[in-house]
Amino acid sequence: MKTILITNVLLYKERKDVLIRGNMIHSVEPAGTIPVQEYDKIIDGSRKAIIPGFVNAHAHSAMTLFRGVGEDVPLDQWLKERIWPYEAKLDEEMVYWGAKLACVEMIRTGTTTFNDMYWHLNGTLRAAEEMGMRSVQSFTWLDNFNDEIIEQNKKQMKEAHKLSARWSPLTTFAISPHAIYTVSEKSFRYINNFAKDNGIIVHTHLAETRSEMDQAERDFGMSPTEYLNKLGLLSPSLIAAHSLWLSSDDIKLLGDNGVNTVHNPNSNLKLASGYKFKYNELRDAGANVCLGTDGCASSNNLDMIDSMKAAALLQKVWRNDPGAIPLKELMDVASLNGAKALRINTGKIAPGYLADIALVDMAKPSFVPNHYFLANLVYAANGECIDTVICDGKIIMENQIIPGQDKIYQKVQEVADRVVDYKKKKKK
Repeated sequence: MKTILITNVLLYKERKDVLIRGNMIHSVEPAGTIPVQEYDKIIDGSRKAIIPGFVNAHAHSAMTLFRGVGEDVPLDQWLKERIWPYEAKLDEEMVYWGAKLACVEMIRTGTTTFNDMYWHLNGTLRAAEEMGMRSVQSFTWLDNFNDEIIEQNKKQMKEAHKLSARWSPLTTFAISPHAIYTVSEKSFRYINNFAKDNGIIVHTHLAETRSEMDQAERDFGMSPTEYLNKLGLLSPSLIAAHSLWLSSDDIKLLGDNGVNTVHNPNSNLKLASGYKFKYNELRDAGANVCLGTDGCASSNNLDMIDSMKAAALLQKVWRNDPGAIPLKELMDVASLNGAKALRINTGKIAPGYLADIALVDMAKPSFVPNHYFLANLVYAANGECIDTVICDGKIIMENQIIPGQDKIYQKVQEVADRVVDYKKKKKK
């Protein structure tokens, strides 16, 4: 069993020694108390801080291919005119390279686990496992109320679930019905029953825009949240991305059913979907609130520290309360809460937790002076402060170096140029 000792590292306010055995955190003791002996790896943490690896609870990883595409338009137009036409060109190999780049970006900014919703899941699966990341890979379901597509999706989902038995322990299978405006009631009911029978997480977009709210009221006579409740989907097994346009009744339903909600502040702001995420209300009602980046086409980066800062500032300004969402609580939202949603024993630097951690380089202007580490991390720094990342007890980045990253950058540019052909677009 391999061992890693991190010595004299800052854990929030105190210096600690952290010993990793295999894929678990074995002990966390005051600095200088764990004997320095024959370990497979000893890391000097004297100029570093240790944090749990971030859990990105809602991502479309291969959308790195569309970074900078479809700017300055609302969600509906963005999807129909900019994104879906390009996605129709994708194959598994293209998704593999887009996801590979996403993994590099997430690792470089301290994320060890991500919850993905995208096409050609085997491409993303392969990328994540090669990069050593923990992930939830889902069969993405979009049927546009077409019975032929529904039957095709049933067959493909069952096959994907069957094959997931061969996946590595780092990867979990989930089902992602896209949204209530692209997936039929028949499909939602089928997915819900299949998920319950097999103990599977369901991951969907919920109440992302005002237009979604209006459409649900028009088509179903109720809110999107009430509609999913009617179909029986609200439970601790549901991950509801965005959950932005909510009434007090919606919040009570999400809380009473222990639903996992995911705030995606940068995407919500950039697509002008909304900004009044009801964090306090959801937390107090009993919902599990997590944090995500969404995809690079809508948020442009996968930096969870950037998302943390946006989330914190938004809560403060719209509530007119500078004390909104305390920093330690925010850290849990970005790590521990996401781990709970994904049923993973990580998100905390403590014995008995999986060794999914990030080391912060404190030899940066952002951390001088260091009166309050979390304030510096969230408000002064960004993901570029991450020095080393360990996932499942294995070092996947050290001294900001990820093996093979330059080749990945080059290959992704080639793939992206094939998918988004600006020369053809100009000729038209």
